[in-house]
Amino acid sequence: MNILDKIIAHKKQEVAEKSSLVPVKLLEKSIFFESKVVSMKDYINDPEKTGIIAEFKRKSPSKGIINANAQVEATSIGYMQAGASALSILTDQEFFGGKNEDLITARKYNFCPILRKDFIIDEYQIIEAKSIGADCILLIAAALEPARLEALAKFAKGLGLEILMEVHDSEELHASLNDSLDLVGVNNRSLKTFEVSLQTSYDLVDQIPTQFVKVSESGISQPQTLIDLKKAGFEGFLIGENFMKSSRPHQAAYNFMKEFRELMLQVGMIQEK
Repeated sequence: MNILDKIIAHKKQEVAEKSSLVPVKLLEKSIFFESKVVSMKDYINDPEKTGIIAEFKRKSPSKGIINANAQVEATSIGYMQAGASALSILTDQEFFGGKNEDLITARKYNFCPILRKDFIIDEYQIIEAKSIGADCILLIAAALEPARLEALAKFAKGLGLEILMEVHDSEELHASLNDSLDLVGVNNRSLKTFEVSLQTSYDLVDQIPTQFVKVSESGISQPQTLIDLKKAGFEGFLIGENFMKSSRPHQAAYNFMKEFRELMLQVGMIQEK
């Protein structure tokens, strides 16, 4: 059993427990439930911003504890002030040390789009995502049959949410593409072996139809890499560990984004104001 299988098995149990304790009717009474969704697609394509989806992540199965002390409020505000286009907040507790309250806190202090980063396998989690203030959900092709992924995407669309589908290879991409998606992310880290290769992004970028915002995820540690990925056709970049491993993630993000903007100026991707 690889780590993804282990996570999904645990998630099924978790969803069964949660849905018996907190019924859908209660989730729908949340103050966030009727709120208008902020478009992650629009924010990533905003030329005033960097295209970076900055992630708040305390730990991961591959790295263990990354940052146990960072505060969601200061980090998320700092990410946005640094020029991030959106936030990604881990809500999985067992494997990533996240919780729903982290996303609620980020929502209270930021107007930007927020991705609920979790392993979504059930409609209940999508209703829950809306109830805690998320604008976008993650659907992982490796964790869902294509028909199930499409059904969940349609359900999320019905609630006004946007959908980022994550793939790891060409097979997953072509099997799971559907019209309900908004963004397609290429995860450079294998969920089965944890090996990271940016080549995965370069191999898949031209296979993603242009109607979807293209996002490269994981293993991005240098601003120059973003320039290269941008030239290849990516518009969005999910970066978490590179910021979170610093004692002050928001400062690390600021330094990274400043250097990225300077590089974009140098190569003529943006004009000096």
